[in-house]
Amino acid sequence: MALILAIETSCDETSAAVVRDGVDVLSNIISSQIDVHKKFGGVVPEVASRKHLELINGVIREALDSAGVDFGWLDAVAVTSGPGLVGALLVGVSAAKAISYARDIPLIAINHLEGHIYANFLANPGLEFPLICLVVSGGHTDLVIMKGHGNYRVVGRTRDDAAGEAFDKVARTLGLGYPGGPLVDRLAAVGNPSAIPLPRAYLEEGSLDFSFSGLKSAVINYLHRARLKGEEVNPADLAAGFQKAVVDVLVDKTLEAVEQFRARTVLLAGGVAANRLLRESMREAAKKRGLRLVYPPGVLCTDNAAMIACAAYYRYLRGDFSDLALNAVPGLELVNGNN
Repeated sequence: MALILAIETSCDETSAAVVRDGVDVLSNIISSQIDVHKKFGGVVPEVASRKHLELINGVIREALDSAGVDFGWLDAVAVTSGPGLVGALLVGVSAAKAISYARDIPLIAINHLEGHIYANFLANPGLEFPLICLVVSGGHTDLVIMKGHGNYRVVGRTRDDAAGEAFDKVARTLGLGYPGGPLVDRLAAVGNPSAIPLPRAYLEEGSLDFSFSGLKSAVINYLHRARLKGEEVNPADLAAGFQKAVVDVLVDKTLEAVEQFRARTVLLAGGVAANRLLRESMREAAKKRGLRLVYPPGVLCTDNAAMIACAAYYRYLRGDFSDLALNAVPGLELVNGNN
């Protein structure tokens, strides 16, 4: 049995969780800073770091108390070491290193994207390899082929804006507020996705990379032209057209990866994995092709420490530990066999 305390502070959620054997979530405490950053229209790194400092000890204590355990029960401590905001990451890394040193237990560094992938294994530990995972969030849009635990290869990624970043920027342009993804999704539900034609960037033939900056610019330019002409714009139609353009490319590229690597299982991960249209479209496409589609419940799509603990469990089994020289790496890449 392995009891792991995990810490996640890569952006604007302070989270700690206690998970047994990679599947039994004894606690998963998440303190969100959305209300703090909402007035700025996005995450302010310095503010996020200060809030993590204020919250981290209390969140860890609450995670232990909710799980009914104490530090002496732990077999390891895991932490997100990157990618993310460097100041925010340092808060979590420092806390984990202190616990590892004080209790003389292994320290396990986890890549944030790896954590998002493993959110799927919390409810489905027996997933069959190889599998294709679409990791889509505010900071990342990546296609990953996974042939075993710890065996990853990024086969496609965004060349500019991440899908979630594009959602936030379009939401800001439409005056919807922050965070933009859920607000665009809600507005798009009452719009006509075919009313306003928008581009889809598939890039060169055979590429599994993404590009959303052109689509974002097309939405902004459409609004500017309409305002200059004094024309009315139906924001629900524009939101629906934008969302459909994003989802079409995400689904098509994922299916292309499935064919290239002959996978039979598709995972969705990251905050945008909670998007209604993405789930519906991917579910329909998977059903037609006889693929298995897996995605986490909503609370595990956004940043949380339970997914970090799940990923850490498989590293624990391999004895893949870090030393106390561990540092935060804001641009950390997801690399085969390590973080």
